[in-house]
Amino acid sequence: MRPGHALVLFSGGQDSTTCLAWALTHFGHVETIGFDYGQRHQVELAARQEVLAALRERFPQWRERLGEDHMVDLAVLGQISDTSLTRDTAIQMTAAGLPNTFVPGRNLLFFQLAAAVGYRRGLQTLVGGMCETDFSGYPDCRDDTLKALQVAVSLGMGQRFTFETPLMWIDKAATWELARTLGGDALVDIIVQQSHTCYHGVRDTLHAWGYGCGTCPACELRRAGHAQWKQQAV
Repeated sequence: MRPGHALVLFSGGQDSTTCLAWALTHFGHVETIGFDYGQRHQVELAARQEVLAALRERFPQWRERLGEDHMVDLAVLGQISDTSLTRDTAIQMTAAGLPNTFVPGRNLLFFQLAAAVGYRRGLQTLVGGMCETDFSGYPDCRDDTLKALQVAVSLGMGQRFTFETPLMWIDKAATWELARTLGGDALVDIIVQQSHTCYHGVRDTLHAWGYGCGTCPACELRRAGHAQWKQQAV
């Protein structure tokens, strides 16, 4: 068990659910924080509560470690963003070479606000599901970005914060395997049935890898990773 308490940036998706399980395995007390920034896939906000309830029900060893959930109204981010995650527009590449699913400043704001909550709650470790191996080129998912932000936040808060990113150097297949290692088939079932990752917010079709439209970049990545994981497990 690691010293201190943790705050998990928890969207309700596959990656953040896996990170939450990781934190519950390594820390004696864990809280969660989510952000309502006007995302098109607002269904993920409901999925958050379903995942939390399922974890408490199916993992008694984690139930007492899982503390308060915090929801932050970050509507201003959606108001100043012109992206396919905050507007009803098609997903495509931009002239800057990034997909228009990139919400500028999102992860930077998430960590800064999480640190403010952590400061008040005595939670010095912030856990996020950012990853450089399977990602869309988002600059705020890079390890260098988060290391620099950790320094800036710690200096600005006058106390040391540690940013943990358990998925940073693993691909989506390895993320499925990490979930199985942490919580067995029960955790994998929760990720498939309760979590939400689809950018379009589709919840009417349950695939082997979870709910989703099956065609957006998030679904394609999740599906391919699940197929690779299943193939490796044979």
